This record gives sequence, C-alpha cells and structure tokens, in this order.
Amino acid sequence: MTAALADWDFGTAFRLIRRAASLRQEDMSVITGLSQSFLSTLESGTRRLVNIDKIIIVLERLGVPAHVAPAPVPGSATHNPLQARGPQPTLIPAPVWESPLDIAKRLNATTASNTDPATVSILEQGVADVVDRYEAEGPHRIAPEAIDLRKFIQDRLDGRQPPRQREALFRLAAQASGLLGYMAVNAGRETVAEAYCKEAEELAREIADLELIMWIQGTRSLNAYYAGHYDQAVQWAETGLAIDAAHPQAIRLQSNGLARALGKVGDRGGAERAIAVAEDLSNRHTVPVGLTSCISFEPYGLARTLANAATVHVALANAPRVLGYADQIDELVEQSDSAWSQALVRLDVATALLAGPRPDVEHAMVLGRQVLEAGGGPPIRSVVQRAGELFAGAADWQDLPAVREYGDALRSWQTEPHTKDLAKSAKMARPTEQTRGVADAAHGRPARLSSQPSARHR
Repeated sequence: MTAALADWDFGTAFRLIRRAASLRQEDMSVITGLSQSFLSTLESGTRRLVNIDKIIIVLERLGVPAHVAPAPVPGSATHNPLQARGPQPTLIPAPVWESPLDIAKRLNATTASNTDPATVSILEQGVADVVDRYEAEGPHRIAPEAIDLRKFIQDRLDGRQPPRQREALFRLAAQASGLLGYMAVNAGRETVAEAYCKEAEELAREIADLELIMWIQGTRSLNAYYAGHYDQAVQWAETGLAIDAAHPQAIRLQSNGLARALGKVGDRGGAERAIAVAEDLSNRHTVPVGLTSCISFEPYGLARTLANAATVHVALANAPRVLGYADQIDELVEQSDSAWSQALVRLDVATALLAGPRPDVEHAMVLGRQVLEAGGGPPIRSVVQRAGELFAGAADWQDLPAVREYGDALRSWQTEPHTKDLAKSAKMARPTEQTRGVADAAHGRPARLSSQPSARHR
C-alpha cells in the first residue's frame, strides 16, 4: 500500500485498504467522499485520481500518516521522502483570468494623460506669444505671465503623459525657463538668470534638444557679458559652439557671445574672426534678412548679426567699422518695431562718433538724447548700460553744453523706477589709460571708450 501511494496509484491503494479492513466500495465511498462509480474505475485502473484538492481530502479522511502520504496532509509538517519518488502527475493550476474590465483599466492607466494634444498646442502658442510680445512690453511687465506659464507646464509635468506628450512638455518647460533666464539678464538679475538657464539646460538635456541647449549657452554668455565677466562670456559661447559650430544657432554664439566678449577684452583678431564666421554662417544658412526678436529661439537674422558686429567695433574703438555696419542695417532697424534695437544702434553710433579721429561730440549727444527722449522701449539693462557708457565716454568734453544737457537728461531718465534699479546694477565702462592707448594705435588719438571694465567693476 505504501508503494502504491508513492506511485500515486490510488486505485490499488483503495483496494488494499478495503481488503485489509473488510470494507465495501460503498463504505469506502462514504469515507473518502468519492462516488462508488468513480472508486470502481480507480480500482480497475481505467482512471486515475489527479485532482490535488480531492487527494488531500482523501488522505486526511483515511488518516494516512504524513510520512507515507504522497501529498502534504493538513496539520502535518513531517517530511515524506516518498513525495519525491516515482512518477507524479503534472498538476497545472487553473489560470485566474483577468476580466475584460481589469484589462481596460490597466490600458487606460498606462495611456492616461493630464495633458491632451490640444493643451500642448495651447502651451506652445503661449511660449510663442511671450516671444512675440517681449520687445514691446519688456521683462518687468511680461515676466509674471511667463512665470505663470512655467508653473502651469510644471503642473502638467507632475502628472502622467504618454512619451511624446511628455517630451513636448519637457521642451516647453525648458523654453519657458530659458525665456525667464533671458528676461532676468535684461532685468539685471544675474544670479536668477543663471538659475533659470541651468534649469532650462537640464530639461533640454533630458530630451537631447541640442539646438535649445546652444540657445541657452548663448543666454548664459549674454548674462556674463552684461555682468562684466567677459572671460566667462567667452567660455559659455565656446561651450555652445562645441555642440555644433556649423549649426545656425552658432551665428548668435559667434556674434552676440564670442565676438562681443573678445572685443571687450581687446582681442581684436579673435573678435573680428568671430564676426567673419557669423557672417559666413548667415550666408550658408537661410536666415531672416530683417531684425528678428532678440529673445527668439530662431537663428539670428542678418540685421541682428550686423548690429552685434557694430557693438564689437565700438569696444575695439574702430569708429569707421561701427558706422559702416550701422549704415548697412539703418533702414531695417528704423522699419522694425524693436525700440531696443533702434536705441542700441543709435547709442553705438553715438559712442563711435566720440572715438573717431575727428570726434563729433554734438552729433553724439543729439543721438543720445533722442534715445532718452524716445525712452528706448521698456527699460532693460543693455540700453541703460550703454546710455551710461556714452556719458562716461564724453568725459573729456563735460564742459560742452551738449554734454551737460545729455547728462541732465540721463540723470532724469535714470530716476524712473525700473531704470533706476537697472542703472545701479549696470556695469558702466569708463575711459582708462589702457584703452586710450588702444584707440591711439587705431586712430592716432585718445579713445573715448573702454574695452575693459575699470578695476572697481571687475
């Protein structure tokens, strides 16, 4: 009987048990709970008992000791070596199928999103709207809206989205942070600008958006430039160029980043090479001819590149080149809606007029006053800084009525709330003996510009 149990031959085991105990099949049926007809087929060998639940019940009812039972008997932990012997039936538990509702719920949870494609489109339009309105409204007015937009995008990111929508949200978040970084530069908030740029870069790296990363490095270079950290401005520009020096975004990095910073440190050769590369890239790529928005994610248009070239040559005290570039873009600048560009080009020309071999102080001060009287658009750091630099450059003629009048107008303009704050943060360039020497070599006379910040502004 033990051997029969070990071989899972319950028919033989039942027959031996009945013979030993003088039991009928009817009696065995009552004891085991199996029908008499089923017991008969088991004993005849035509069927086998393979249902594990029934086997355990039979073993328990027959009182089979655990050490000879082929399957565990409830209430006994005794190991039975016979359970590992002999051929055993393959007992496959019946699968517990999920209901169609369970499957549908899981699919819905996997593909569910708190942001549908229509919302992504609206957010993209929101970013584009900030870019379009920026030059007309300025950072102080539009930054609160941009902050709200960035927070709303973050709320979406904190939920669930399919991969493509999540990638779109990462790009939007990076763009919004980048725009806020640019606004902080214009508002004179250097530390805040760098924090926004770092956030934007990390988000852009998550989706491998190299073009956006190049734009962000250009904004970091701009921030360092207006903070007077020209070496750092060069480094940020070169970091962006290392990604792809032939990309259209490299135009901005070369002209607005590398060239202007090199001009400030007096590296004439490096600055002129950077401008040449920027112009070459503009010819190789399809870029707008007109004046693009300063904050746009698109590549620089030719007019903006040439405007930066003029600024470079202001730092290099090369008045003829400044006036030459200004003449090339004069019509485009005047026809544009960019009050900032108009102001900055006029201030560059005015400063160049002071630095030329035959300084035209009266004309320079007239151009400066035109900028102040027009307001120069919403106050931003670059306009405030260059307006102050123009006055500093006219120091040798401070007794002239035109210079005194410009100084009075400048001081009045700088008392306006936002302009006042920017004037305090602006790093004003002032004439130094070193820069007078540079100008003397270039024009045969003292310059009225500083190619480097004075020691107290470094």
